[in-house]
Amino acid sequence: MNVFNSILILAAAFLAVFAEAAFSFPHRLLGAQIDLLPALMIYAALNLDIFTVSLLAVLGGLWFDSLSANPFGISILPLYAIGFPIWWKRDLLLRELPFAQVILGATASAIVPALTVLLLLTGSHEPLLGWGSLWQWIVMTAGGALATPIIFGLFDWCNHTFGYQPLVQTAFRPDREIRRDKKAK
Repeated sequence: MNVFNSILILAAAFLAVFAEAAFSFPHRLLGAQIDLLPALMIYAALNLDIFTVSLLAVLGGLWFDSLSANPFGISILPLYAIGFPIWWKRDLLLRELPFAQVILGATASAIVPALTVLLLLTGSHEPLLGWGSLWQWIVMTAGGALATPIIFGLFDWCNHTFGYQPLVQTAFRPDREIRRDKKAK
């Protein structure tokens, strides 16, 4: 994994957190804000190294908490709890299939808010929970499920366009004949 992918995923996480805080159009339209960090964590866990996954969990969680009403640092553990198991078993997952990406995105987008609420309740905080919270959780799950294949496509395009593409053609041609004479000329 190269540094370009790590910088690209961290920049996307920063922009996603900033866009969630700056633009209230999705929140006014749907009644809930769509969180893109779980979808980015799915991409990072399936395609990048554990250092980038950890860095995304820490920095993304801190960025998210600094612009929300969450206590500072509470989003790190739920993001890492999603990223590490997927990174650990990434060879067994069908990362190229859009259906698998949707399922992984929906699962991550459902688990991260649930774990965050569980940590808030465990830490003696009193989050505002009600029937509207169920609607917000459904919207966040569906939004993360739909955003995950889009993120995969966007990052694959960026890697193909801006990243280093190895040359598959070699200087040796298999149809070339090498003549070996006993006399050196």
